[in-house]
Amino acid sequence: MARTSQLLVLIGLTAALMGCSHPPAQQENTPEPAGTRESQQIGSQPPTAPGQNGQAGQHPTTGAQPGRNGPQAQEQPRSSSSHPAPAAAPSSAGGQPPKGGSQPAEGKLTRSGQDSGVREIVTKSGIAMVLVPAGQFMMGTDQGNPDEAPPHRVSVGAFLMDKTPVTHEMFVKVQLPDPSHFQDNSRQPVESVRWRDAKEYCNERSRLEGLTPCYNEKTPEWECSYAANGYRLPTEAEWEYAARGSAVGPYEFGDKEALGEYAWFADNSDHKTHPVGEKRPNSRGLFDMYGNVSVWCEDVYDPGYYKISPAVDPHGPPSPGRDVKRVVRGGNWKASADMCRATYRQGERTGDTDACFATDYCGLRCVRKS
Repeated sequence: MARTSQLLVLIGLTAALMGCSHPPAQQENTPEPAGTRESQQIGSQPPTAPGQNGQAGQHPTTGAQPGRNGPQAQEQPRSSSSHPAPAAAPSSAGGQPPKGGSQPAEGKLTRSGQDSGVREIVTKSGIAMVLVPAGQFMMGTDQGNPDEAPPHRVSVGAFLMDKTPVTHEMFVKVQLPDPSHFQDNSRQPVESVRWRDAKEYCNERSRLEGLTPCYNEKTPEWECSYAANGYRLPTEAEWEYAARGSAVGPYEFGDKEALGEYAWFADNSDHKTHPVGEKRPNSRGLFDMYGNVSVWCEDVYDPGYYKISPAVDPHGPPSPGRDVKRVVRGGNWKASADMCRATYRQGERTGDTDACFATDYCGLRCVRKS
């Protein structure tokens, strides 16, 4: 009887204890807020390492994968402003990666700048170039000087163009003597360059990268082969097409009051050139198109050429063979605002036989087949 009583007491105690404890809460099938899981993964997980789980590594937020032939440059943030934002740093404009950083493989186009349509590469010699897509535009104007008329429709094929004018640090890579007057900073553009010296730079840069030079150095005027894959000077049509973008006015960015945001010219240059990329780029992602230094073009200068210019990829008139002037385009550090217009033309003797040649406002910018 006593044993039975003890057993009943134990049973009662056990029941009381079980009554005080709470069963585990049942998990509800509540839908997870959109984006919650992704946010948690981004905040808590490191990026997948290249080759992990048999796949190429991805950026933790964009999921972008490196190209098959090498890493790609990171995408630059897109500006919400109606105008392209100023360059964040000079190194971004000149195409030189930060010390210790990687650069995209040759030929891999990457998204860059403030416009998602801008595509660029970094060449084998470390120079940034921008892809200018094929298109049509109205070249010239009837509201400028007589040699800028008549306005005429021109079709231009796609090409790559240097993101900035050629700088001292770019020029010395091919081991040519630098004739420039202003050499305070290695990122200043070269100037005082004769037309033939500019072509020699193009050929040497082509050889440096294993490309076929465009210019035949055995001919008197170093004839250009447009079929070669090496570097050359832009045609006048290519330059204006790249400078104007989709604009139809004299300045791609609107009124000349904004010129100081995009160019070094007579009103703000302090009588000298400046390191490239310090002003805003145009909509194609090209810096210093409206100022700092003007650049040589491939074409022979003829004030009446627009009246007979071909409608597709014009290369300028034939050379007269002596006393030749070549086209110079773009504003420069000593130019007036009017001379910085995208349609402004001028012809300059090449200086090839002039020992005293000194155009300290004229440099160069290379193009090549895309």
